[in-house]
Amino acid sequence: MSSRLRVSVAALACALVAVVVTACTGKDAVNQSGGSLYQFTSANKLGQTIPANDRKATKAIDGTLMSGGTYNLDADKGKVVVVNFWASWCSPCRTEMPGLDALYREVKTNVGFVGVDTKDASTSGAKALVSDLSISYPILVDEPGKVALALGHIPSGALPFTVLLDKQHRVAAVYLGGLQAADLQPVLTKLSAES
Repeated sequence: MSSRLRVSVAALACALVAVVVTACTGKDAVNQSGGSLYQFTSANKLGQTIPANDRKATKAIDGTLMSGGTYNLDADKGKVVVVNFWASWCSPCRTEMPGLDALYREVKTNVGFVGVDTKDASTSGAKALVSDLSISYPILVDEPGKVALALGHIPSGALPFTVLLDKQHRVAAVYLGGLQAADLQPVLTKLSAES
């Protein structure tokens, strides 16, 4: 086989793989393969959620809190939960945190919040940031990214990103990039109104 033909065959094979991968990407960021656990395929558009019938469960989420003690998702049983991933070196993370904290203080009786400090080599910078910004919601320390894996192998290459869990703690939305409290408020109201 000539080298030109081999290159053409290789290009065709790559194109077919791309078509198959694209065809497997379900809408609304949920794997359509029928498994019982959520698997990330793509992010939701801001303000949109996965339809309730298509939502999938997560694995157990727990870990060590920055303030000491432990966190377990079961502590927020029956509540919508905001899981926000950030790192101290991330500018968009630092920008969104005060607004998220203000929203948390407003809705914390009905909505759980947990921040996940990931990809920080040490917790000293993260602790200083949390203190400087007066962040009051619980912060998990998760440098290796175990929480993102438990939620459904959500790629944690870029920060920040936020996962919303419904009252049954199924993944209801995954938003990549920085958020403002005004972006989340209507979605949290909608999810809180679900039975």
